[in-house]
Formats: sequence, C-alpha cells, structure tokens
Amino acid sequence: MNSGQLSRRQILAAAGFASLAALTGCGSGDDGGDPKDLTKKRHGAMKNYRAGDRFKAARPLSFSVLHNDNPTYPMKDGWLFWKELTRRTGITLKPVNVPLSDYEKKRSLLIGAGDAPLLIPKTYHPSEVAFVSSGAILPVSDYTHLMPHFRDTVKKWDLAPELDSIRQSDGRFYLLPGLHEKVKSGYSLALRTDVLDRLGLAAPTTWDEVYDVFKAIKAEYPDRYPFSDRWSTNTPFPAGALTRYLGQAYGVKAGWAYANTSWDAGRKRFVFTGATDAYRQFVEYLRRLVAEKLMDPESFTQTDDEAVKKLLSERSFAISANPQELVQNYRYNLTQQVEGATIDMIPVPLGPAGPVVLGGSRLENGVMISSKALDGDDFVALMQFVDWLWYSDEGQRFCKWGVEGTTYRHSGGRYELADGISLMGSDPDAPKDLQKDFGFFNGVFTYGGSWDLVSSSFGPDEKEFEDTMAQREQLPVDPAHPLKSTEQEQATLWDTPLKDHVTQNTLQFVLGKRPLSEWDDYVSELKAKNMDRFIELHNTAYERFRKEHA
Repeated sequence: MNSGQLSRRQILAAAGFASLAALTGCGSGDDGGDPKDLTKKRHGAMKNYRAGDRFKAARPLSFSVLHNDNPTYPMKDGWLFWKELTRRTGITLKPVNVPLSDYEKKRSLLIGAGDAPLLIPKTYHPSEVAFVSSGAILPVSDYTHLMPHFRDTVKKWDLAPELDSIRQSDGRFYLLPGLHEKVKSGYSLALRTDVLDRLGLAAPTTWDEVYDVFKAIKAEYPDRYPFSDRWSTNTPFPAGALTRYLGQAYGVKAGWAYANTSWDAGRKRFVFTGATDAYRQFVEYLRRLVAEKLMDPESFTQTDDEAVKKLLSERSFAISANPQELVQNYRYNLTQQVEGATIDMIPVPLGPAGPVVLGGSRLENGVMISSKALDGDDFVALMQFVDWLWYSDEGQRFCKWGVEGTTYRHSGGRYELADGISLMGSDPDAPKDLQKDFGFFNGVFTYGGSWDLVSSSFGPDEKEFEDTMAQREQLPVDPAHPLKSTEQEQATLWDTPLKDHVTQNTLQFVLGKRPLSEWDDYVSELKAKNMDRFIELHNTAYERFRKEHA
C-alpha cells in the first residue's frame, strides 16, 4: 500500500514477528528448497527462468483453469486473449467455465470430487482454508522458489507481513494472492460542491468538518437530510461502504471490512473489534448524525436506487461513492436534472486515527493450485507460467490492456485504447469492447500490480483521489494466528452469532433504538456469547505460531 509508510519490517517487529521473518524466511516469499525432487517434473520448463524474463514453454503444453464467467463479458472461445497467450507462452489454457453466481459452490464441489482444474483463480482468502486439511490444494509457499517474479515483487514491495497473515498452522500458505504495490481505496463521500460553494463552505477534510458542513446545509434546507446513503441491501452490514471508510478513520475494521478480531499492536494481542473504545466512538459519531437529522435514518435500509433518487431530486446533498458511480451515475444524471449541479468525491475525511488506511488490503483474490499438478511431469513449467502471467509486469500488462498496437497504445507513460474499442462504457459508440470482444481486463486474470499499471485505467477523478489516499499510512497488518482444525470448528460456531450481535446492536445504537448508556450491557451480552473465549482462542493460536516459527 503506501509508499512513505512505516516499513513492513517495523510493523512486523511491532507485532512480535521480527524473529519469525528473520530466522525462518516466513515473510520472504522464498520458503527454501522444495521438499520433493522436481528433476523429473521439468517437461516444457525453461532452464534459466529469471525475473524480467518472458516465460516460453520449451514445448507446447496445456493447463486446465477454472473460469469465473462474468455476465458483463461472457466468455468466448474466440477471444484474442486465448490466442495471443498461446502464441507468447506456448501454453494453451483449457477453461472450465462456471457462472459467476455459482462460482464458489461449483468450485467447492469440483475440489471435493477431485475433479478441479489445475489452476483455481478468483479465490478470496480465507476460502482456501476449507481445502487445506484434505490435501486437495498445493501448499504453494513450498514452491515459490520456482517463481522469480512473485518473490521479487514480495521483496520489492515489502509484502512479507501480508503473506504471513495468510499462513496456516503448518507455517505454509495455500493461496497465491494478487499483489498490490499500494492501497486502492475505492470509496468515500461525495458532496454537491455547487451547494458548498453557494454556502461559502470548503470541502471537508476531517469528520468534524463533515459534521459542520452537514449542519450548515441543514440550516439552509431544514426540511431535508443533508446526507442519505446507500449500499445497505444484499450486504452483511448496512451502509457497508460508509461504515468501512468511517471506521477506518477511527482505526477500526467496520462495515464491509468488519472482522471480530483486531490486532492491538500496543498490547501485542488480539481484541474483539465490536467491544473496543474506538468502535464505540465510531458508533457515537453516526448516532450524532442521525440524532441531529443530518443523516437520513433510511440510509441503513433503503435500496441503492432509492438513495440515488434522493440525491438527484435534491432531497439530499451527499452520498457514498466510488469513482465509477460518481462519473457514470451521480454526475451525469445530476447535470441532466439540476442546472449547474456539480458533485465531487473527497478523499476519506480524517478522524482520531489520523491519515491511515486499513492494513492487509494489498493482497487481493488469488490462485489455488490443485495438488494433482504436482503429479505431472510439467509441474515446474506450470509454476513458471503462473509466475509470468499473474506476477510479471509484462503478464499483468497483457492481461489488462491486451496487445499493443491492436487493442491499445502506450506513449509517454499513458495507456490509450485503440480506436473503436471501449472499456466499461468509456466510448458508448465504439463497435468493440475490450472485455466482451477480446477477453482482456478479465477479473480472472487482471488484478494487482504496480501503481503505474493499476492507475493506468483511472479517470482524472479517480487518479486524484487514489493518489491522495496512497500517501496515507497503513495500519499494522494482523500477524499470523492460524487455528487448528478443531479450533476452527469451535471459532466458527462462535464467530457468526457474535458478528450478528455486533451488527444488530450497532444499528440499534445508531438509530437511537437502544441508548448508548447501555454500551456496557451490550459488551456483557457479547461476553455471554463467548466473546472472551473466542478472542483467547485466537491469541493462543498467535502465541503458538510465533513460538513454533521463531
């Protein structure tokens, strides 16, 4: 995530893991020699494959891959992506196509039946944990010595603590995650800037200033709510985007980022997120907005369409946004309906935690590899291919933009789509689409990468926003604390009821249906639901892993 942050080694040391990284190589991305003899598994592999090299199989090979079929750009056998990939690498991918809506269920069934393809991408941690005990997926950390681009990236971007956080109780990790150089934040508050200008208000930079701005708007429009929000339906946490980025300002994981466990770097132990003082302060801020009628209480129940209609009809003047919604929905439709209206997304306002972003989010969804791959005589070639396609600059650029001169142009550090090609509506009149017609910018293969590449598809608003957010300091990454299988079963039984209680009571406190004077009673209720035992389970796992791998 951010250049100019604390180094990951400093964070690792703060978490008590300095010895883990230094003595075991746990965070290096290079986990020593392969325990199995691979001399007979080099069919088609390159003899001298190094970081910076393009992988080219010594002889034609084919590998099966689970393909998450997105209805926005349904898979086509004739995509240029498949043809060009084979031309460049000598590898033919054989996709097993699964609808996006059924992907996780189908993936589990295929793995359980022993029928999974060799490559299983689009897997979000900790989904891989369910397949570890059966031996169905490869402990990929044993084989990163075959992946020079992966190892080079981990070292260059100091991603060791992030990788440590996904290790299992045996010290290995079983998922090759997407690797980001910097944080990509994505969501923040959008405000009607023409209204701010008319009232002589500057764009707020802190949550205290947001409160003051809402008060001023309320004084001007006493019959309306200054703020009415969205992203509350089909989500485990109402107003999930807002509560995530507001919680971040208090240094807590809330909303879409909520997890019951949080690492307390000062105390060097895990604590229960929903019972911390910082979480209470976050709840108190939201309660204040609702109590003073600065925020629409329907924000936590209404559909996205209802929230946006309120914005467009000037029944509200602020809403959560991401860059795509800002440009394609809010801004475009406002200009059609309200003369002179302007709206901008501001960098996430600062709170008590200062200029921070949540830790750990430089890892994205990634690739599992079936254990069957190790049985093949082309195993080394497969690992080299995975390393090039998902982790080399060239492979990532190819997956995202396609073929230079055919689908895009690159000049002066800028990427431009070739004439007649559109991407996500960038040119509604273009006859071709980069995703639908060519197969590039496909979420199965496109994620992670350098900031230059990740930001290459940003519009002006998104680039300005993300550049600002990328300068903020990453909060400490949770250290590894993998549970044993029996512990995992017990933790799972406790985790959901605890999370549900936090979610329900957060909403009750915010809406005033439960007074904040009952906070201590709420914490006692969490204890009755095994909060302390749940946290102790994770702290025991942390201490065990630290000692065993020190």
